[in-house]
Amino acid sequence: MRFIDFAKVTVRSGKGGNGIVAFRREKYVAKGGPNGGDGGRGGDVIIVGDVQLSTLQDIRYHNIYKAENGKPGQGSNKSGKDGKDIIIRVPLGTIISDSDTNDIITDITKDKEKITIVEGGRGGWGNQHFATPTNQAPRFAKDGKKGSEKNLDFELKVLADVGLVGFPNAGKSTLLSVLSTAKPKIASYPFTTLIPNLGIVKYGEYNSFVMADIPGLIKGASHGKGLGDQFLRHVERTKILLFLIDVNEEDIFEKYKILDNELNQFSSEMKHKPRILCVSKIDSVSEIDNYKLGNKVKLVEDIIYISSVTRKNLGKLVNKITKYL
Repeated sequence: MRFIDFAKVTVRSGKGGNGIVAFRREKYVAKGGPNGGDGGRGGDVIIVGDVQLSTLQDIRYHNIYKAENGKPGQGSNKSGKDGKDIIIRVPLGTIISDSDTNDIITDITKDKEKITIVEGGRGGWGNQHFATPTNQAPRFAKDGKKGSEKNLDFELKVLADVGLVGFPNAGKSTLLSVLSTAKPKIASYPFTTLIPNLGIVKYGEYNSFVMADIPGLIKGASHGKGLGDQFLRHVERTKILLFLIDVNEEDIFEKYKILDNELNQFSSEMKHKPRILCVSKIDSVSEIDNYKLGNKVKLVEDIIYISSVTRKNLGKLVNKITKYL
């Protein structure tokens, strides 16, 4: 299933109920006064963050959200019933912006975080409010206020401490599965990972961090090539970039430079993030060909040779990550 991380929807709040014209009609009361009730308030459209959700799939296939209208007032000064609010639940990391102006409205980052995106219309007044000494039987009331409508863009950016970046088949999913409780799909062909997988890596007695396995990048990804920039957005929120490159590559540092360039082209903020270069699958070679890196390694802040299969240097990697965090 394709990862759903972008959706366009229209939201409409409810119209306020109309106030009504009514008069007391009781036995032995010849000319009762006005007692028309007020209309109920229209329902709001509310966004709520939900830690249990991971995609915008439900929103993607529900293009219009409309709250309930308020009910009209009644006689005997009874107000109409308020319209029901409609709640849209979104995963954490969802940015909501106005489609027409491109202005960002909110960024949902906390569980149960709530924001009213459009408010319902106010209910109209019944004729009871318009009685005066000179007009004790007003025969008019006020209509309820119309609701509001907005066209919205929902964009999901995964929240994680560490972003795994690498070419297809570099071993990112394997590393995540070994370090955490995540169970990503693993196979020996490119683009096995089609959605960003999150895993919780525990260290010490009570500490942990979240690692994201971002789908494999290729040269030109920042311009939409391959799986493209639809996944690069998820690296923006990570605190640390973990570059994973297969030890069997002909030129490891050249591969690193390609990945680094794609990230920097996508966002200038990437160059300011701490980074670690991991050379993976060292269990597949008898010895490390240092000539592949040579003195160029000095240009990289940290380099660690690891094997997810034999777990070699994984403890060292976790310690390095926790120091940054």
